[in-house]
Amino acid sequence: MMKDKPAKLIIVSNRLPVKADIRDEIIHFEKSAGGLATGLDSLDTSREKHWIGWSGIYTTGGKTEDKLTDSLAGYNFHPVFLTEEDTELYYEGYCNSTLWPLFHYFFIYTRHEDRYWEAYRKVNNLFLEKVREIATPDDIIWIQDYHLMLLPSLVREYLPSVRIGFFLHIPFPSYELFRTLENRNEILMGLVGADLIGFHTFNYMRHFISSLYRITGIESDDNTFHAGNRTFSVDTFPMGINFANFYEAGKKPGVRLFVEQFREQYKNWKIILSVDRLDYSKGIIQRLEAFRNLLVSRPEWINKVSLVMILVPSRDSVDRYNDLKVRIDETIGNINGTFSQSGWIPIHYYYKNFSFDELAAFYYVSHVALVTPLRDGMNLVAKEFVAAKAGKRGVLILSEMAGASIELTDAILVNPNNSGEIAEALNKALEMPADEQKERLNKMQRILKKQDIKKWAGDFIDELERIHLRQRSIRKKYLQLQQLRSIAANFRDSRRKLIILDYDGTLVPFYPDPALALPPPSLLKIIKKIKRKPGIEMAIVSGRNREFLEKVFTDPGIALFAEHGSHRRIGGEWKSLFRKGLSWQSEIIRIMQDVTDTTPGSFIERKETAVVWHYRNTDKWLADLRAAQLINKLIYPCTTRHLHLMKGEKIIEVKPSEYTKGTAIKNFYDFNDFDFILAAGDDTTDEDMFEALPENSVTIKIGKPSEKSRYTLANTSDFLRFLKLLIR
Repeated sequence: MMKDKPAKLIIVSNRLPVKADIRDEIIHFEKSAGGLATGLDSLDTSREKHWIGWSGIYTTGGKTEDKLTDSLAGYNFHPVFLTEEDTELYYEGYCNSTLWPLFHYFFIYTRHEDRYWEAYRKVNNLFLEKVREIATPDDIIWIQDYHLMLLPSLVREYLPSVRIGFFLHIPFPSYELFRTLENRNEILMGLVGADLIGFHTFNYMRHFISSLYRITGIESDDNTFHAGNRTFSVDTFPMGINFANFYEAGKKPGVRLFVEQFREQYKNWKIILSVDRLDYSKGIIQRLEAFRNLLVSRPEWINKVSLVMILVPSRDSVDRYNDLKVRIDETIGNINGTFSQSGWIPIHYYYKNFSFDELAAFYYVSHVALVTPLRDGMNLVAKEFVAAKAGKRGVLILSEMAGASIELTDAILVNPNNSGEIAEALNKALEMPADEQKERLNKMQRILKKQDIKKWAGDFIDELERIHLRQRSIRKKYLQLQQLRSIAANFRDSRRKLIILDYDGTLVPFYPDPALALPPPSLLKIIKKIKRKPGIEMAIVSGRNREFLEKVFTDPGIALFAEHGSHRRIGGEWKSLFRKGLSWQSEIIRIMQDVTDTTPGSFIERKETAVVWHYRNTDKWLADLRAAQLINKLIYPCTTRHLHLMKGEKIIEVKPSEYTKGTAIKNFYDFNDFDFILAAGDDTTDEDMFEALPENSVTIKIGKPSEKSRYTLANTSDFLRFLKLLIR
């Protein structure tokens, strides 16, 4: 018997791991040496790997595209074809003139233009077309970085069951900054098409979660997010490097040649190494000023230490980058002109690309690495320097604004905006005892060896697989049309039926003002039709007070359980089951009032038997903080007075512990009298009700799936459609 072909792993990024170039009408390819290409190439998997991306050649159709496709097909590389205008507006425009500066906290550099956004949408759709050419529903699609933030949901629309991962390699900005983006909602809704969204650090993840909730209303439940009838997860995966490649580099003959050359060239001085791409986010000017500060404040280092500054060319045809290059050149010229002596210059400046062997040799011979970006997603240069110091001394000075600072805590961490602090760090590094240097490096090397690029890629794919399995079990709870029809058929065939319904979040959506959450006439009409069916008993079990429920449900044939069952109306008569005194309420209200006074948008609702603190209209971050503070303040009085403290859907409620929705219906109904029982609710109070019912009951959780309910529907609209099905 033939085995099924394993699912493919399809990596989608802006660029392919090879760069194409046409010379003399022949297409030449150069392999990328980037960390992403290296890591994904070394990923252990039984799956066939494919890669989708731009080749680096502008095309407008014709033979060139056919040649590129044929030439790359043997490597499972699939080119996306872009014109020069596409690249200018999408890559130079929206990606690098809108998203890049905003995500790196350079708001003043952010440019919003409609044509940039249209190009971004167009190119994301071009990538979608290529995905559709090669992907099947069983594949794994791993989308990379800020260039393709719309793609997850575009793919999800055409391949609903496919596994989709997304990883952001740059910082995600705070909500206050992200909210300024004109297309913020579209970007977020593009990302939520993924099953797993990965970030380098917890801070980036936290900013994303905050923006997601505040802009779209989607919030987390134990790191699981619910969007419609889908769930997805968010987590951190700090990207590593090919540790062994750098750690063993000093033994390579090619590297050794450069090591000897650099030692001869810089033999009289200690070397501070700076390696960066030309970009305003790297803090290069501040770094140069810090070095100047060192020479001014610590003149003893003149003629004893030199800064080797390697600057990799990047977008220098763009005015802002060209202006930065001019400033860097002028600053270096000024420092060298001020401090140079016969046979010694302070800064050795290289504006060029270096080979791996040359770069590894610089890492190996340098005494200090100065890595101080103003903002950086991770920064692999810091990790490469540490890894390359096999058995050697060396000190890493690292910006606290770089993602790598979360792991490399044995570096000297600095504020990259404070040139005086960086200068002091340089002096500390140059004077650091050899034993301390080795101890710090050894600790960081152990981390990098364990958390290498291979583990980063493997961890992400493994987590994506775990999420996929978890989603399958969650998806089974969401009612499908055939199941809904089957339940409706059982309802019609049953002789004695019991229907128990929650109110808020089940029959009506939540409103900022609970008093406005009134049922539309269409809902009351449905309930009336259901109630007219023979053999039906219907109950509304709610946390609402009896005055509200009686105003909404005037039919005396509908049983009403108010305030979780402390009052009930049967046949038009209200009966109070409440037996405890209410002396406890004054203390609880006083505590809640203290929190309400400092929490805009919150308010207290006083019921006959309960007190509720509402915070639906409060800022998400503040609401979470105040809710935790309030619960801590209420634990002791609730424990001593035997009160039930409950956190519900944007509420905190305190009430007597003997009244729950579960006890209310269990004490009143004999479930053996019914051959069909349906119960629906949306929050933790309803789970008491689900648990009290027989196992064969149709229990439906509205919104997020629950372990205690058999089924789930996404929202109140879906549930009302289901009720209509019962009476059809």
